[in-house]
Amino acid sequence: MGSTEDLDYPQIIVQYSNGFLISKVMFTACELGVFDLLLESGKPLSSDAIAAGLGASTMGMRRLLDACVGLKLLAVEMTQEGVLYRNTEISNIYLTKSSPKSQYHIMMYYSNTVYLCWQYLADAVREGRNQYERAFGVSSKDPFGAMYRSDEEMLKFMAGQNSVWSICGRDVLAAFDLSPFRQIYDLGGGGGALAQECVSLYPNSTVTIYDLPKVVQVAKEQFVSPEERQITFHEGDFFNDSIPEAELYILSKILHDWDDDKCKQLLAKVYKACKPGGGVLLVESLLYSKLLEAAGFGVIQVKRTGKLYDAVLGRK
Repeated sequence: MGSTEDLDYPQIIVQYSNGFLISKVMFTACELGVFDLLLESGKPLSSDAIAAGLGASTMGMRRLLDACVGLKLLAVEMTQEGVLYRNTEISNIYLTKSSPKSQYHIMMYYSNTVYLCWQYLADAVREGRNQYERAFGVSSKDPFGAMYRSDEEMLKFMAGQNSVWSICGRDVLAAFDLSPFRQIYDLGGGGGALAQECVSLYPNSTVTIYDLPKVVQVAKEQFVSPEERQITFHEGDFFNDSIPEAELYILSKILHDWDDDKCKQLLAKVYKACKPGGGVLLVESLLYSKLLEAAGFGVIQVKRTGKLYDAVLGRK
């Protein structure tokens, strides 16, 4: 253990304080279309050209671009005509809309929705509940009532979740050999990106996305093609409606939305519906092994992926 003299406290405070500014620089550049314009141009551009192309002020754009250079999201080239800006490899892969691994949609969701709740963090700590009512004027009892408060918000949320699975989905699905499970239910599967990764990785499996009727409708219309025959849908509320029998249930980023009692209730329902020898795969950034034990699952394996989310497999 080092002494307290080893820690540069002022520097740590500055870094933490700048965290909000750093993320907003990236969000703003995405929202304005900086990375898309540079990709489409096929060549480095001056700050004036970028500002003109995006309908922004020249001074404001130059400062945003220089901030992106500092974050290594853009690179600069010094020419006789002046400073030219271009995307870095990271920007081309993750921050342009057209990339297969684009994180644009989740960036926009965090920027325009999640950040509105975080500004009420002090109130959340005092009251012990979410702040959807203050942020959006909707009931705080149902978190998805806020997320799905309009068709536009629901589409943004689903697109954002899909973008996450484009870079993390295969890691969590390959953490365990799931090939013995042919009949899979993805509870709260949303836009279907994880289901698509699953049938790609395990071509002998079928995946049923179980979600609210309005979510299923959007998934069918916007995200999952009718030609993807291995993916089907089940409309319902898995807390209040029955859960059909299956060999494997996937709960990806579901349990963290609810308290322990609600999670135990859901896992108990899953255990009851699960075929003997079947199981449940939990995909979370936090692990829930004890909740699986309480629900009755006997053999529990934990795998850390080294990415955003880890995987826990419980067997019946």
